[in-house]
Amino acid sequence: MKYASKLTSAFLLATCMISLQNCGKSEAKKEEEIASKEPAKEVVTEGFVLQKGTLSSNLQIPGELIAFQQVDLYAKVSSFVKKLHVDVGTEVRQGQLLATMEAPELSAQYASSTSRLKSQEAIYLASKASYDRLLETSKTPGTVSQNDLDLALAKQNSDLAQLEAARSVSKEVSDTRNYLEIRAPFNGVISARNVSAGAFVGPSGKGSEFPLFTLVEQRKLRLVVSVPEAYNSYLTPDSKVNFKVKALPNVNFPAKVSRMAGALDTRLRSQRVEMDVINNDKKLLPGMIAEVSIPLSRGTDSFIVPKTAVLNSAEGTYLIKVEGNKTVWIPVKSGASADNKTEIFGDVKVGDVFLKTVTEEVRNNSEVKNLKTVAL
Repeated sequence: MKYASKLTSAFLLATCMISLQNCGKSEAKKEEEIASKEPAKEVVTEGFVLQKGTLSSNLQIPGELIAFQQVDLYAKVSSFVKKLHVDVGTEVRQGQLLATMEAPELSAQYASSTSRLKSQEAIYLASKASYDRLLETSKTPGTVSQNDLDLALAKQNSDLAQLEAARSVSKEVSDTRNYLEIRAPFNGVISARNVSAGAFVGPSGKGSEFPLFTLVEQRKLRLVVSVPEAYNSYLTPDSKVNFKVKALPNVNFPAKVSRMAGALDTRLRSQRVEMDVINNDKKLLPGMIAEVSIPLSRGTDSFIVPKTAVLNSAEGTYLIKVEGNKTVWIPVKSGASADNKTEIFGDVKVGDVFLKTVTEEVRNNSEVKNLKTVAL
């Protein structure tokens, strides 16, 4: 009985499986019949009509803020620091006294030159007076010989030359003494001080390894950037840019191109460009690194196409044009890119129809079916 029951169960299971299988085949057959009745979807090729437009984008490039003027101040003559009148961070005006030096040998030379100058002045005045008296006396015939008059004139001229020489020496020593006072050559701030009172200083390499002070102009800065060769055509001497610094990430600072080098750096293949930055509030500091945003706009319209329409192959850069339902590879050069669009330059004109999405599988002189032009 048990064996018969097992056989019956196996038979029923097999019957059910066969029924399910036949049902699945029937449903698949119905789906195939329905699909065969529906029309096949045709593949549509998208194209676009070439038009001119303006591509607006920005080039982000690093730059550096440097002082508009910066100078290291050294002592002109070997001397000792007598007194410092400023320190690091002191704002100074042009001509302001920064430090006073002393050199005893210069004081002795000045005293000697002054004494000699006074002596020569007295000698010249005496010889001039003597010549004047002889000249007045010679007006009476027979009183003074011409030879005596000539000798007196020669003595006067010689003493005058000696006097001029003494004046020159005295002026030279006096000017040298003026170098004992270090004054600011322009308005700025003292950014470094390397000496103290009593230190021996002198010209660079002759007593002073480091300058006495470093003076920088802070209220006006230079923004210096190196613009790559490919982007030089976007800048003119009056171009306006914006930049940011890490210390103030939420602030946009304006600047205008003031100077362009006019030549490329042979190593970097870039041009040095400088912008003047007014910094009256002194938020910006010399030495800061800036992120400069340069607008990439040529000022004229150019041909703009989707990036997907540009074919970059081993043979070059191409657009695929559609002429008479046939493809034609047109060699072009690409320019700036932004927002999935790019500039192109080549033998093309307004109204030409190109494929919107291209690959190297679309060969030259291939047939194009179901072309649909779309707006860009």
